[in-house]
Amino acid sequence: MAALLHRIGRWSARHHWSVVVAWLLVIAVAGTGAVVLGKPLGNDFTIPGSRFQEVLDELEREIPEASGVIGTVTFSTEDGFTEDQRAAVADVTEEWSAIDGVIEATDPFEVQAQLDGTGEQLAQGREAIEAGRAELEAGRAELAAGQEQVDAGRAEAEAGAAELDAAQAQLDEQAAQLEAGRAMMPAEQIAAAEQQLAAGQAQVDAGRAELAAGNAQLDAAQAEIDTGLGRLEQGEADLTAGEAELDQGERLAALTDGVRQVSENGTVAMAQIRFDAVGGGTLPAEVTEAVQEIGADLEGTGVEVDYSTEVVSDVSSVMGPGEAIGLVIAAIVLLVMLGSLLAAGLPLLVAAVGVAVGIGGALALSAVVEMTSVTPALALMLGLAVGIDYSLFILNRHRIQLSGGMARTDSIALATGTAGNAVTFAGMTVVIALAALTVTGIPFLAVMGLVAAATVVVAVLAAITLTPALLSLLGERVLPRRRRGAARAAGERRAARAAHPAGAATAEPTGSRRESRPSRSWGAVVQRYPWLAIVGVVVLAGVLASPVQQLRLGLPDGSAEPADSTAYRTYDLIRDNFGAGANGPLIVVATPDEVPADDAAVTTVQLDVAEDLAGVEGVEYVVPFGVSEDRSTLAFQLVPAEGPSTESTVDLVHRLDDAAPVIGEARGATLGLTGQTVANIDISERLADALPVYLAVVIGLSLVLLLLVFRSIWVPLLATAGFLLSLAAAFGGIVATYQLGIGSGIFGVHEPGPILSFLPIILIGVLFGLAMDYQVFLVSAIRESYVHGENVRAAVVSGFDHSARVVTAAAIIMVSVFGGFIFAELTMIRPIGFGLALGVLVDAFLLRMTLTPAVLSLLGERAWWLPRWLDRALPDVDVEGAKLERSLGIDDGEQPHAVAQPAPVR
Repeated sequence: MAALLHRIGRWSARHHWSVVVAWLLVIAVAGTGAVVLGKPLGNDFTIPGSRFQEVLDELEREIPEASGVIGTVTFSTEDGFTEDQRAAVADVTEEWSAIDGVIEATDPFEVQAQLDGTGEQLAQGREAIEAGRAELEAGRAELAAGQEQVDAGRAEAEAGAAELDAAQAQLDEQAAQLEAGRAMMPAEQIAAAEQQLAAGQAQVDAGRAELAAGNAQLDAAQAEIDTGLGRLEQGEADLTAGEAELDQGERLAALTDGVRQVSENGTVAMAQIRFDAVGGGTLPAEVTEAVQEIGADLEGTGVEVDYSTEVVSDVSSVMGPGEAIGLVIAAIVLLVMLGSLLAAGLPLLVAAVGVAVGIGGALALSAVVEMTSVTPALALMLGLAVGIDYSLFILNRHRIQLSGGMARTDSIALATGTAGNAVTFAGMTVVIALAALTVTGIPFLAVMGLVAAATVVVAVLAAITLTPALLSLLGERVLPRRRRGAARAAGERRAARAAHPAGAATAEPTGSRRESRPSRSWGAVVQRYPWLAIVGVVVLAGVLASPVQQLRLGLPDGSAEPADSTAYRTYDLIRDNFGAGANGPLIVVATPDEVPADDAAVTTVQLDVAEDLAGVEGVEYVVPFGVSEDRSTLAFQLVPAEGPSTESTVDLVHRLDDAAPVIGEARGATLGLTGQTVANIDISERLADALPVYLAVVIGLSLVLLLLVFRSIWVPLLATAGFLLSLAAAFGGIVATYQLGIGSGIFGVHEPGPILSFLPIILIGVLFGLAMDYQVFLVSAIRESYVHGENVRAAVVSGFDHSARVVTAAAIIMVSVFGGFIFAELTMIRPIGFGLALGVLVDAFLLRMTLTPAVLSLLGERAWWLPRWLDRALPDVDVEGAKLERSLGIDDGEQPHAVAQPAPVR
């Protein structure tokens, strides 16, 4: 590898303009791709197959209108809303509803009027039901009295009919007697009898006629009564249905008691905009911009408009003032170290080129790959940090060699073959750690890791090609003016030694007097007191790590936004006026075992399930808000008592998990949960499951790589142990600042809360790779001294002295770059920047530059022990470039580590 890099360095130095033009073309291609193919990024953290994602997918499938992204807008005044202001708000919400991409925007005052009128309507309905019930009872009593009269008439008619039948029987008997005695009776008597019978019959017939008329009247009265009874039965059914509907209304009102769209003091109103974007997807910029442009119409009306993160989440800027300040500090460090403005600008330029290509390519790929806003920000942060450092290591090696009199092209080639070799292997450890994020099985983390890894690869390529080309262009201007003459003189002496080898043998090697004096460096101090150094480092790292036991994970909500942002004002206004839980409602989706037959049955199931959910401790209120067309899926919005990132809401989700099967069994349905807090829990659980595998892969591959680099058993183990200490310290600092609020004001943390769910695994991967960087740079210098014949203790000090200054500068630069992201515009990247800055600070200065030399000094020769069979089996990667130097005929007197390094420019 060293020989190949030597040839690359020499070719790049000789064909510097070709290399520069090639990189400019690559930048142009990447930039064009980003502009033409790139699409807006968002914060859509999805995990296929997770609980919350499956429920969300079902909701999207069955009730699309209920699965859209919901943005919240707050309207606030100082003294309450006037009629004109209410009308202006109504006009704005109506215009929002007309935007292409918006499903609906609610008018808060209209909704509040409906909510306020619900109680009165229910009371009036109850009064109407009671009045109807009384009217029914009165009608029933009247009909009962009429029935009594009819029944009495029927009894009288039946009695009259019996009397008539008796009279008729008597007449028939008299007629029979008359017929029997007609022969014996005189004519006058017969005529009188017949006349009497006829008169009796007439009376009976008249009675029958009168009775028939009475029965007809009774039948008519009975028919009227029967009709009245029918009307009463219908009225009873209507009243029962109305009462059932009223009961449902009263149950729903009880469930939503406390729901408000306008605050009780009348100074704040809250509207919701439902967008046509499902699954928490990113909203098109033109839609959110249209919403804000329309909202601006309220300027001058005395109404202040604020928007939630869904509406104003702008992730287009990955470079803000904080990051720029970090780069300025890095530039100052470079200028102080190198003493030349051109030399100081070279690593910055190389890093900028690498980042431009890496980020441009990533944004171009966003057209076909789902990418979160954190992805390019993380790639930018890493690309800048490693890009500056990698170029600096090669530049520093070249400057030392140039000061020692080596020819420019030879020096560039050798620096690329030696320092570039260390850079390549250091970059490989970072790439392995980042690419291994794919083993988590979490798509957004895999994309994040691969994009960052690709950016690091580009940084390495730029370091080993563009850096040599620029060094060739700069020539001796990479050295301060005052040192150029000394470098030329050293070159002449070197040429003289080459021309007269015999004289060179007796010449005093450059810098030999410096080597003969006892070192007063930090490495020598640590070597004199190794146990004190080890104990001190472990204790200090332990103190920093102590808060890590309280680590609590979550996804950011509006409370994490900057205090002066509209998103934070919205969150705060909602929390203060409508309850913290309104900032992060949960979604419950119920699937009945049997599809309800009609709308009334659907409502009954909705209320039954909602009431059971509302009975779970920690639930503020439950609102049924969606039903699928086939009535097979029901959706509920559940508002917790506290905010989405609080421990109480997490506990509530666990209680709901336990209650869901019980409620489902009782109501004949299957219940599922989704929402931000559910996503937090699911993501944390998936990450916890993936973490052991990820650690095993990263540490395993990196141990193999370090074994190849250092050909030692102990050095890779020491590197890994040191990494674990620095990782714990970084986690402890993050928890202390961002969760517990210790010193939070210094870092712009106005409201401490849970730590970003995926931060631990990101921090582990990135910090491991960077920790191995410093291990490679520092220990390769120590091994270089050891390989060149020094004993272990002397090699530790001389190797430390040789690399300490550049490693210190590189660490400060990296801390500056990462530290700049602590105040990034994208709030999610802030704790990542903080953790990496603290982790690098601890790792570089405590673990690598204190613990490592102390342990290596104690181990002595054992530090480089390797079983013979393994030594024979492992290929020699020659990371320190010893073989390369021997093949080039460079003797120990010409080694860069034997050359006095330029003192800092003052």
